[in-house]
Amino acid sequence: MGLFSRRTFGAAAVGVLSGSLLTGPGAGAASAAQEGGGGGRYRQRPQLRGMWVATVANIDWPTRPGLAPAEQRRQLLAHLDTAVERRLNTVFLQVRPTADALWPSPHEPWAQYLTGTQGEDPGWDPLGFAVCEAHRRGLELHAWFNPYRVANHDDPGRLADSHPARRRPEWVVAYGGKLYYNPGLPEVRAFVQDAMFDAVERYDIDGVHWDDYFYPYPVAGEVFDDDEAYERYGGAFADRADWRRDNIDKLVRETSLRLRRTKPRVRFGISPFAVWRNAGTDPEGSDTRAGVETYDDLYADTRKWVRERWVDHIVPQVYWNIGFAAADYAKLVPWWADVVRDTGVELHIGEALYKAGDPAQGPAWHDPAELSRHLTLCGRHPEVRGNVYFSAKHVAADPIGAMSRVVEDHYDRPVRAPR
Repeated sequence: MGLFSRRTFGAAAVGVLSGSLLTGPGAGAASAAQEGGGGGRYRQRPQLRGMWVATVANIDWPTRPGLAPAEQRRQLLAHLDTAVERRLNTVFLQVRPTADALWPSPHEPWAQYLTGTQGEDPGWDPLGFAVCEAHRRGLELHAWFNPYRVANHDDPGRLADSHPARRRPEWVVAYGGKLYYNPGLPEVRAFVQDAMFDAVERYDIDGVHWDDYFYPYPVAGEVFDDDEAYERYGGAFADRADWRRDNIDKLVRETSLRLRRTKPRVRFGISPFAVWRNAGTDPEGSDTRAGVETYDDLYADTRKWVRERWVDHIVPQVYWNIGFAAADYAKLVPWWADVVRDTGVELHIGEALYKAGDPAQGPAWHDPAELSRHLTLCGRHPEVRGNVYFSAKHVAADPIGAMSRVVEDHYDRPVRAPR
């Protein structure tokens, strides 16, 4: 994709297993629930049928920066109408793609993907419009935020003058040609929560949603320079990896508790890369041979977040076909079903619709029935309460008829939004 989306739509979540990266409820749950934690707050909800609308690098919407507001609105409405036509009920709209905003935020500049210039007012409020129009159509609208990504380049001088990363350069780490906020700084953790909760408090959104970026995906030969933060804050930890995981755990837990106190109806969900750990690394891991493991490489203990009930739902990106040797869809779905069982946390599976018909993909992805088989398999696991498709433009384009086949085989009638 060049500039990468939440999928790492660069090499990690999309291609992590297709080349050089290939490699051969405890007590906390009860305490989290008592404190206002996530899972188990609802009776069973209707099946979730969702799609992601990515705005980073104009992947889905708007199709290019600088379009007139009327055209941007028309394109956004077309995505919402497509969701209805495909009998979906939930839209995940990316509203904070690179530490900027698709609403008039007092904390961060307007996103460049609207006008072409970061910080330039587009003349309308995309998030407010999207919430209103989604609800008008009976759809849920979940606001999708990326907590730590600052830019898909490493030049702070290209950021808007008002950008917090310009005012607080000590918060920023350059890594792999990109800029990130440092998750090890408590002031960063507080700031990104404030930035996100401005949208929570101002809009009738149905969910807070994060993607798979925590600490960045590994880049060979590069070091994420958080030495100073580790020296200052990491003394209680045996090693840096444990400290980094605790930093991400704190963000997840604090966000969960704050959401329960602020707007308990709003659901909290995260869409991680699907491999927590390989069984070769940890016997409790999945029967996979992924080159990236979220626990070890992104410092994201995704399984813990479910067991502690800090999230209401988890949407692992199971972006591989049934039978794929290194990460078999048919093995990962039951592994995640075991993780969520008896927690009250709902499981929704992220689906790689974008791979259907892609010449770079293997034969399975050229079979229009592959995705339909995914949903048939999910139906054998009652813990799976829905599926989410990446991404909106592919839901509309329907490559090789894969989405039409899903609708025909599994979505015989509309299902109301879980809202």
